[in-house]
Amino acid sequence: MDYKEALEYIHGTRKLGSKLGLKNITELLNRLGNPQNKYPSIHVAGTNGKGSVTSMIAHVLHQSGYKVGMFISPYLENFTERIQVGLKEIPRDDLARITQKVKEKVDDMIEEGLNHPTEFEIVTAIGFSYFAEAEVDIAVVEVGLGGRFDATNVLKPILSVITSISYDHINILGDSLDKIAYEKAGIIKEGVPVVSYPQALESAEVIRQVAAERNAPLTEVTPEQVKVKKQEFDEQIFDFIFEDKCYPDLKIRLPGSHQIINAATALTALMIAQKNGLSLNSRDIYTGLEVTRWPGRLEKLCDKPLIIIDGAHNISGAKALAESIKFYFNNKKITLVLGILKDKAVDEIVATICPLAYKTIVTTPDSPRAIAPEELAEKVQLYCRNISIEPDPIKALDIAIDTTEQDGLMLVCGSLYLVGLARKYIRSLDICR
Repeated sequence: MDYKEALEYIHGTRKLGSKLGLKNITELLNRLGNPQNKYPSIHVAGTNGKGSVTSMIAHVLHQSGYKVGMFISPYLENFTERIQVGLKEIPRDDLARITQKVKEKVDDMIEEGLNHPTEFEIVTAIGFSYFAEAEVDIAVVEVGLGGRFDATNVLKPILSVITSISYDHINILGDSLDKIAYEKAGIIKEGVPVVSYPQALESAEVIRQVAAERNAPLTEVTPEQVKVKKQEFDEQIFDFIFEDKCYPDLKIRLPGSHQIINAATALTALMIAQKNGLSLNSRDIYTGLEVTRWPGRLEKLCDKPLIIIDGAHNISGAKALAESIKFYFNNKKITLVLGILKDKAVDEIVATICPLAYKTIVTTPDSPRAIAPEELAEKVQLYCRNISIEPDPIKALDIAIDTTEQDGLMLVCGSLYLVGLARKYIRSLDICR
């Protein structure tokens, strides 16, 4: 099996859909020798910010000399982004080899009349196996969907982290914050410390209850732990207080006020982990935070023309994006390239983002779940009169590049599928060199 064949096999299981539950993944990992038990792990769930927090924690641990596995989803440009060791993507040959190994175990399961693992279960098994082979010191693992029945929840972590909880995947996770929070809180394990982002009251109460039931020491991050000193697009500086210690003038390169709170959540997780045996020093914490990058989230691709991409695809993400755009670029005429999946909160996302736009180009993310551009345009016209429809996302990007005013802003958002394609395409152009 080569890399292409591995991807074909992995993606070929997509037709099986998403089946939440731990029975299949437990069986598959048992047959692989339970690789997830061969290294300590930090488990990160949440609606928004879990990727950023995962990356921040991984970068600090890497800077501290640990061999760190990082498991994230989804990817933007290359599938191998999902599984990393030492902040380097899994080599294609290793992916192919381990996929073959996993496939053999899956084939045995099918032959014995067991259920076929889903795509995400297979990817999870590949990632956990790779981490074991690489003999990582620790793995930082991002939940795929929810938490309680997510395939990654077979982990027995040294620390659980829950980032911002908001509405997303309501058809699966529930239509209220307390229901969604209950699913996210499913990663909390008996006696294992848990760190929580500052949550809405409904979410906070659920997390507190689950943590108490499982005797899991809970640390809740508060905005009062942070003093913001500088907020510019390319640099944010803040003080962070944990217990009786202050970390002054911490620096992050991720824009948006929400990233400061994400950083506070990551820092709190690292402090708790340090109390439980991890070795960290202040220098590595400072450096690790500053070098953290998280592509596709309020990311600047070009200065002239100014092009920003953002994977906001739910209500909370859209609000954070809108606030950041108004804060950093309030005086600019915005050309918006927008594509959204039909199972998202389309009306709310449109209502939040589209009033900012001078012109909107509606297109189609590369996904069978994409809302038809004509249908999306009908919703957009309630907030932006200057609308054009271009179903082909590459053509839509070209139009936006050609028509964005010299001192304007081109913004691409609405779906990670669209943002991933835009990132790859725009970076290939001469305008960004």
